[in-house]
Amino acid sequence: MYSLIYDGTFEGLLTAVFEIYDRKLLHVKLIKGEWRSSALFEEVLQIITDENRANRVLKGLCKKLSAAGLQRLYIAHMAEMANEESAIVGFIRYVFDTDQNVEEDYGNKYVMRISEIIKMVRREKHRMEAFVRFQKLKDETFYSAVEPDFNVLPLLIRHFKNRYTDQKWIIYDIKRGYGLYYDLHDIQYISLDFSEVNNPTNVITAFSDDESIYQHLWKNYFTSVNIVSRKNTRLHLRHIPKRYWKHLTEKI
Repeated sequence: MYSLIYDGTFEGLLTAVFEIYDRKLLHVKLIKGEWRSSALFEEVLQIITDENRANRVLKGLCKKLSAAGLQRLYIAHMAEMANEESAIVGFIRYVFDTDQNVEEDYGNKYVMRISEIIKMVRREKHRMEAFVRFQKLKDETFYSAVEPDFNVLPLLIRHFKNRYTDQKWIIYDIKRGYGLYYDLHDIQYISLDFSEVNNPTNVITAFSDDESIYQHLWKNYFTSVNIVSRKNTRLHLRHIPKRYWKHLTEKI
């Protein structure tokens, strides 16, 4: 068994696939970051990301997969789900080792697992689109903090750019320490320093003067439309799990 250590990037993963075929490795385990193991009979191989090697693997995948299939593979990796790297590598190896198109071969465990990951990521994407709550800052920028289970921020770009084209906004993933910033023209990836406010979920010191009024009106609206006799807590939790509540204005 070989343990392949890579840097967590998609290019790093593709470089690892190149090494697997170049070295004719059969049994491998892909691990992101650093690895220290005392297990006997285990070989550890540090993968150095190589753009040329990664591109060679990518070109090979482009010949074997449709554009949608390649996108699904990228999304599965971008999800950053723990201990799923080996499943992604298994899928890629199945693609290369099979003459036919394997994208809908759900009898294969790797194809099936990629499909399951995609469903979970897309579900989280749709929830983020519904649960993002913006707060207006003093500089007229609208800010929202989120903590998605998966790394879905890049998948939100089209939705929010099309929906909020006339205002500057920031959607910040506080779990991963980066965000999207729209300046009325382009989307940029940014990293913010919250040392002065101590908490990225609470930027009240930067609120505009009328933000508290809007939040109060929003809470009152939800209170007024609530029908106590038709309350269904179980259904409510199914649609809006508790982990999202701390970022919803109406729940604060």
